[in-house]
Amino acid sequence: MGNEATPRLELKSITKRFPGVLANDQVSFSVQPGEIHALLGENGAGKSTLVKMIYGIMQPDGGEIRWNGERIVVANPKAARKLGIGMVFQHFSLFEAMTVLENIALGMDAKIPARELEARIKEVMTQYGLKLEPHRIVSTLSVGERQRIEIVRALLLNPKLLIMDEPTSVLTPQEVEQLFIVLRKLASEGCSILYISHKLHEIKALCHTATILRGGKLVDTCNPSVETSRSMAEKMIGGNLKTIVKAEGRAIGREKLIVNRLNMPARSHFGVSLKDITFTVREGEIFGIAGVAGNGQNALLLALSGETLSEDEGAITVDGARLGRLTAKQRRLVGVSSVPEERNGHAAVPEFTLADNSVLTARDRLGMVKVGLIDQKAARTYAGEVISTFAVKALGPGSTAGSLSGGNLQKYIMGREIMQNPAVLVVSQPTWGVDAGAAAAIHQALVDLAAAGSAIVVISQDLDELLSLCDTLAVINEGRLSPAMKVADADIEEIGLLMGGVHGDPAATANLHPEPAHAH
Repeated sequence: MGNEATPRLELKSITKRFPGVLANDQVSFSVQPGEIHALLGENGAGKSTLVKMIYGIMQPDGGEIRWNGERIVVANPKAARKLGIGMVFQHFSLFEAMTVLENIALGMDAKIPARELEARIKEVMTQYGLKLEPHRIVSTLSVGERQRIEIVRALLLNPKLLIMDEPTSVLTPQEVEQLFIVLRKLASEGCSILYISHKLHEIKALCHTATILRGGKLVDTCNPSVETSRSMAEKMIGGNLKTIVKAEGRAIGREKLIVNRLNMPARSHFGVSLKDITFTVREGEIFGIAGVAGNGQNALLLALSGETLSEDEGAITVDGARLGRLTAKQRRLVGVSSVPEERNGHAAVPEFTLADNSVLTARDRLGMVKVGLIDQKAARTYAGEVISTFAVKALGPGSTAGSLSGGNLQKYIMGREIMQNPAVLVVSQPTWGVDAGAAAAIHQALVDLAAAGSAIVVISQDLDELLSLCDTLAVINEGRLSPAMKVADADIEEIGLLMGGVHGDPAATANLHPEPAHAH
């Protein structure tokens, strides 16, 4: 092993091109043994491309990778693992119907007898305080527990470098704490960690060094403990971050949207049914719904927007009108707008122009259809207004939705709904995958809409977003909604426990059900 001055991993002028994009442009940085090194940047900054080259998924077009001082070519992920490079991906590749043990065995390069593998897994878990029951079926595990499988699988290789890609985007605050304990212990034993995230307060708490990318170029390598979250965000976007301005003493008016004991059976075997969902949103109020992915958020959005109808017409009322049995089109006429999580295909038709995409939701409310014919001029004018108001980078109303970047399409879709001045706006993941500048613009537009008297429901997995934006908050877990709490008095610890819900501690539940109740 090299001495302390020899970096574990060193990148020199790494360059990678795709048609029309320079994904990485002469990127150089190094990671020392035992160092937790953050790789920061917005979506599209080139983080994922860089990591895929380190892990051997793709090859650089220029530059060199050095490992313990020696130049290497990482031919493929198996070669990376052989060197001692492990990776935990953002999206887990696990077989739902198999046990923890079977999933880990499938991911190993060398075949190890089951009994020996189980002993080694238990050893790793004890060493790092990772609680998992090897014989649990994966489909019964929480997202945090599933991530532990991937971490254990990587740790069995005794990695010298562990790459974590957005590891906390689906975890509760308690699970994040637990993960940090594991990562700090690994680093103290000399393992280097390359930590990709856009959550700046986490990077301040965890990382020794941060390398910041913007548009494929390295813009800075800094010490997160002396930076502020804001200073790092401004390096990421290359400009000044706008602070959300909440109108002081914003008037919260009368009850506008009332959801009363809304029940919805699951739409598929894997769906989540909604159980007795009850909450109220008043004029001028932003009501947040927090939760880990897959707890019924999509079902709730479909039920509120009218894409799925309730048996009970009184389960949803707006200004006293009973909407439970009304279609999405009928709800839009009474002033309910919605933005689903999936931009492409659900919120917008990629092959349609922006003008035609505006007709899809605004035709009745803004009178874009006259005697059965689309008023193209009205549609183009409205689309143009949305583009200019929300600073959407597009060639104009005639651009197809599919030609926009994710962040620009998100700004367009949010603008298209907000500028209809809905009485009630329901939006899921409003800033999913958009950069900090666009996120600030979307947040400000939501705050302004509420200030004008609309009732807004924001469903988001990003707890920081909800805490900074909302007045009131509830947590959804397995299709049930917690009682609402004022954000000003919210306790992060309590929110985390509600988000974790009944999954709880696997060690405690394992003893109750040695066999999962619904193993087929």
